[in-house]
Amino acid sequence: MDKQYPVYTLKNECNDCYKCIRGCHIKAIRIQSGSASVINEKCIACGHCVTICPAGAKRVRNDIDVVKALFLTGKKVYVSLAPSWAGVYNVSKEKMIAALKKLGFAGVSETALGAQEVSIQTAKILNSAEKGLFISSACPVIDDYVRLYKPNFAKCITPIASPALTHCKLMKKTLGEDIRVVFIGPCIAKKNEADANPDLMSAALTFDELNYWIKEEFIDIENIEADESCKFVPESSYEGALYPLEGGMNETIKKVGIDKDDVTFIAVSSLESFDKSLQNINPDKIENKIFVEALGCSGGCINGPCLSSEKSRILITSDIYSKTNYRDEVPKEPRVVVEKEYTPMPVEKVEYSIEQITKALRKISKHKEEDELNCAGCGYASCREFVNALIAGDAEPSQCASYMRKIAVRKAAAMLRCMPSAVVIVDSNMEIVEANDSFEHMFLSEEMYEIFASRQNGLTGACIDRIVSFPELFKSALDTGKDIHQEHYAIGDKVYDISIFTIEDNELIGAVISDVTKSEMDRSKIAQKAREVITKNITTVQEIASLLGEHMVETELLLNSIAEGYDPNINEGDKK
Repeated sequence: MDKQYPVYTLKNECNDCYKCIRGCHIKAIRIQSGSASVINEKCIACGHCVTICPAGAKRVRNDIDVVKALFLTGKKVYVSLAPSWAGVYNVSKEKMIAALKKLGFAGVSETALGAQEVSIQTAKILNSAEKGLFISSACPVIDDYVRLYKPNFAKCITPIASPALTHCKLMKKTLGEDIRVVFIGPCIAKKNEADANPDLMSAALTFDELNYWIKEEFIDIENIEADESCKFVPESSYEGALYPLEGGMNETIKKVGIDKDDVTFIAVSSLESFDKSLQNINPDKIENKIFVEALGCSGGCINGPCLSSEKSRILITSDIYSKTNYRDEVPKEPRVVVEKEYTPMPVEKVEYSIEQITKALRKISKHKEEDELNCAGCGYASCREFVNALIAGDAEPSQCASYMRKIAVRKAAAMLRCMPSAVVIVDSNMEIVEANDSFEHMFLSEEMYEIFASRQNGLTGACIDRIVSFPELFKSALDTGKDIHQEHYAIGDKVYDISIFTIEDNELIGAVISDVTKSEMDRSKIAQKAREVITKNITTVQEIASLLGEHMVETELLLNSIAEGYDPNINEGDKK
């Protein structure tokens, strides 16, 4: 089963603000059904989208359970601890090591040891070269960015694995090939590095994950007891601890010693700065030696996406410098080298035809050049860049704010226009903002209708008290902020049903008005007719009752006489 990509989106949390697209330098974000997701094959795991997502919808894969599973294998598991820890955690190295051991690790080593080996090997490469552009391989974000988006510069990356992978190799060489190594630091891209090189790095955790794990295990790192065994293995680092700082790698290379004075050292951090630094450069025409220490995060690894510290970056930098030790003499030969070639894997860039682009622009109501606002509301720098993503299936028309506004206005206008009731919107100045045709026909005389029809804005801006004879209702709704509903509101020979509602408190109100005069008249006629029918029915019933009464008396007399004639108890004389 394939592993989940290190960066992913919680779709239910995504608020379609498109901030991640605006912030993504390579636009490795796809919008589907209003939700942003990472395009894995385009992403370089810089983590910028994670840090800027206002809803917290962008998440980092949690690998704590992966590390816990390593403990169950029976193999010794060691930590490769990124040098930025010294600026993030306000504890001694002994307490840091004690906390990690309590989690289950066999020991802790500093990634800076691998950085020192990389610096020595880089110095050798620079000393032996005659000319050319050299880009550091220390940052996996930069390495992937070059391979995917600047493939013609891939050959310029120094053919050495990162300090973390080099350190893993050094630990296996020193402590045994059977051990497992877990990197812990501020970098998300290290998870990709671990996934691609499981033989060296078994897993990668961020400082965020480490803090969560420490809290989960109720470890008080500040007050934890540390014994004599709490030391870095196989030894403590020196100048390699400067690697998380911008310019730190260059400083360590210079300490190794450069044979010639013709190497220009340049430090560049952030993808934007690195991208600009490569503009208008042909690497094949470089006549001197230029080494570029390139880091994906602005200011270096101390600004990593998962640094998990609110400390000032000045204080973090100061702490790292104050805790770094320097060797009097740096070896000229590395103890271990992990050679690595960075093969170009360019992201396919599709060129779309004019017809395709024009068709896509029309989908978002861009029919002429002035319609292309290039407002970047969709997350892209220009409308053309947006429609390219639209054609590719990485974007949706709903991302275009101006297009959606036009659609909303058209829908509202169509609804207003088609409503049989009169609709009007009035502002705090008692002036009409918008009104439909039914309102005009209901309240404007022929003369007024012609006057307002000749105006460019029609009724817009007209005072409501000039149009209707009940402006006091609008004034009351504006002043109180309460909705008003009046049924059978009689004005002269007219009867209205009026509903006035608040759109913005004391600023904007709307009204729906129905002329119910005819229906009220019809109801009156029906009521009158009903009363006539009822009266007639009552008269008929009374007549029937009267007739029935007379008939009952006659019947009773007849029956009585018959009964008397047949009764044996009555004498003949009595009958007479």
